[in-house]
Amino acid sequence: MPDMKSYYLGDHDIVTGSARYVLRIKDLADADKPRERLAREGAAALRIPELLAILLSPGSRKEGVLEMANRLISDYGPTPRWAKQKPEELARELDIPTTKACQLIAALELGNRLYSPKKVLTLGIRTPDQAFAHLRAMSQLQKEHFRGLYLNSRYFLIHEETISIGSLTSSLVHPREVFRPALERGAAAVIIAHNHPSGLLKATEDDFLVTQQLSKAGEILGIELLDHLIIGKDRYISLIKNGKI
Repeated sequence: MPDMKSYYLGDHDIVTGSARYVLRIKDLADADKPRERLAREGAAALRIPELLAILLSPGSRKEGVLEMANRLISDYGPTPRWAKQKPEELARELDIPTTKACQLIAALELGNRLYSPKKVLTLGIRTPDQAFAHLRAMSQLQKEHFRGLYLNSRYFLIHEETISIGSLTSSLVHPREVFRPALERGAAAVIIAHNHPSGLLKATEDDFLVTQQLSKAGEILGIELLDHLIIGKDRYISLIKNGKI
């Protein structure tokens, strides 16, 4: 486990440095169905797949809505990246009907508009352990995700974004996609992370190459790349400890 080496933000403008059976809605007792539970217990009592199942109901011909909801969460995680895609693109990526993709995008956009302006982020991230604690859920994802944590000059998290889904390569992760949210939100620093679904924590040559490219881009923009975490099964490694940042 990496040590508790603290992140440091300089005060200068440019820095250096196997198939399973899933119950269908009709298989559940009335009291256990998501809509009935929502009416009886409130939205806070439902798990994310149940909330997603209500949103996507009634599913599709080839896939029940609970099976669809559990697959989306298992493969992709609950990610705001969905809201930024066109319905046709999202439908292809998630393998769902276009009408379902429209419902999903509309619901996420509505949530963003209603709650994002009022959201106050007070999470401070000063060490790799704190960054990992925030991103620990990535260790359960079945596909490789690449995420960015965007911090202000006081190390407070002001934004989080899933930048890409798929095997990490320098061609897939472009600096503009990583630093655009930082420029839009006035972030002073970025922490990037990706998961290895295999659980192995050994960094690859592509991991090092991506880190070096993003670090150089951050120098030009005056936005510090604080760390690159690689997350396995409830464990992680930090590339600052390996001298790559």
